[in-house]
Amino acid sequence: MQQIKAAVEYTMDEIREVLDINYSGVFLTATAVAREMAKYKCKGSMVLIASMSGFVANKGLISPVYNSSKAAVTQLGRNLTMEWGKIREDGSGGIRVNSLCPGHIETPMVKKNFEQEPGLKEIWLKENMLEKLSAPKEFRGASLFLLSEASSFMTEASLVTDGLVTRKMASKPDIWRWTRHDT
Repeated sequence: MQQIKAAVEYTMDEIREVLDINYSGVFLTATAVAREMAKYKCKGSMVLIASMSGFVANKGLISPVYNSSKAAVTQLGRNLTMEWGKIREDGSGGIRVNSLCPGHIETPMVKKNFEQEPGLKEIWLKENMLEKLSAPKEFRGASLFLLSEASSFMTEASLVTDGLVTRKMASKPDIWRWTRHDT
């Protein structure tokens, strides 16, 4: 769930709506799964879907609540790892928690952003080292890796799969001054 809106324009209801979907939904799902895993003494791995937007502000898109909600998901993963990672005396625990942080994915939500913000797609293509947007299927391998034994010693990680967008954006301090009203 994403809203393109300046921070000073948000209402409490709009903030709650984004956080309920992007953060609370992840939290409640993860804890429901963890309860069942603990009940049956299942060890394993959990992947939370976050976003590169939890690390950077998206150039060309003002969406502070969305970005904050995705940062909260990565922090949630760190905390759940601390709580669930160690195997307890009763045999519960042993749950690794990692976050998958995709970059710009061409989804219906993103296509709507392109309609609302003319020129946004071109900005994102230019900022991506691969000069393309991703498709949802491009995250299957990363997800399977995080869930598999191939990543058995990996936990509390945020796997950023973004075509190097965050690296490129972080090397350009001018993006922090950008607003959608600039030319």
